Amino acid sequence: MKWFYILLLIGAALAIGRIVLSLRKLKNLNNDDWDSRLVERLRRSGVDPFKPQELDFFVALPTEAAVGVVEQRLSTRGFTVDSRAVADSPSQPFSVHARKAMQLSVSEVRAVSAMLKQLAEEQGGRYDGWAASKPAASSHVEE
Repeated sequence: MKWFYILLLIGAALAIGRIVLSLRKLKNLNNDDWDSRLVERLRRSGVDPFKPQELDFFVALPTEAAVGVVEQRLSTRGFTVDSRAVADSPSQPFSVHARKAMQLSVSEVRAVSAMLKQLAEEQGGRYDGWAASKPAASSHVEE
C-alpha cells in the first residue's frame, strides 16, 4: 500500500511538470505577436528585409497638448510626424502618424512599437499599430 502512494505522488509530480512545460510553451507562443507576423508577411510578399522600408506608425491621443509632446519626442528620434483631428473618436480625437525608414527586423519593429505604446500611454492615448508604406504590402495592424 505504501508503494501505491509513492507511485501516485510520482505520477502527480510528472503531471504537474507536464502542465508547467505546456504553460511555458504557451507563453512563448504569445511572443509571436502582430509585429513579427506582419514582418514575416511582408518578407514573404517579396519585401527585402535588408533594405530600409518606409514604415508608418499610428498613435491616437486625447488632447492637442499630448499631440505636441508626442510629435516633439518622435521628431527628435528621426520620425517624420504629422497629425490630424479624428471626428469619429470622442475619447481619442487626435491621430498622430509617424513615418520612419527602417529595416524589417522583428526586434527593431518591436522596440519601436514598445516605445510608441509607452509614449501613448504616458499621454493618455493608445498605440494603434503600424503599416508598411508600399501599397502592395501595406497592412495596418491593430494591437
